[in-house]
Amino acid sequence: MNLPGARRRRGKELEDALLDAAWQQLEQDGYAGFTLEAVAERAGTSRPVLYRRWAGKDELVGAAIVHELGRDRVTVPDTGSLREDTLELLRRASETRGRLVPVLSVLIGSYFSATGTTFADVQERAFGGRARTAMDEIIERAVARGEIDPGRVSPRVRTVAIDLMRHHMFLTFKPLSEADIIGIVDEIFLPLVRTTGNLDGPGASTTT
Repeated sequence: MNLPGARRRRGKELEDALLDAAWQQLEQDGYAGFTLEAVAERAGTSRPVLYRRWAGKDELVGAAIVHELGRDRVTVPDTGSLREDTLELLRRASETRGRLVPVLSVLIGSYFSATGTTFADVQERAFGGRARTAMDEIIERAVARGEIDPGRVSPRVRTVAIDLMRHHMFLTFKPLSEADIIGIVDEIFLPLVRTTGNLDGPGASTTT
């Protein structure tokens, strides 16, 4: 219940507070130890307040994950170079998403198994409504600058750098090192999208 004298929260403010409390409970006790009673106590409210918004544990856990993924949206860099834009995007994404990986890696073996959902399903709920991703914007600018041939950018190639970053973090449970980021960009992504003779390696000129 609300503490005596506490300011009454309503609408989005209340929902955000409840989802924050749910995520903190997941961080502390994991999926197995997650209860609506514990979340209500942490949020300073009651179980009926939670049940008015989410039908049960699994629905609240899913909402908390979506809420946390959407908390720190990565801003799209614009350095004037495909290589530098992609490097900086991976740095920012690794820093902001890296803190979520330990919790999400545990949930993969519990929540996702129990509900039959996948991390891809959660991502679709969190970001599916956006018309363009950060990589879409970076690639479109690079095409306009003449850095890459749009015919080489298939849907799988378009997402490969971000996909490799996520894969690495789920394997190691930590953000990428600078060497890892450079390796993904210089050794994998750029050779896929650029023709021979138009590859910028470390320290190479980015003029076209």
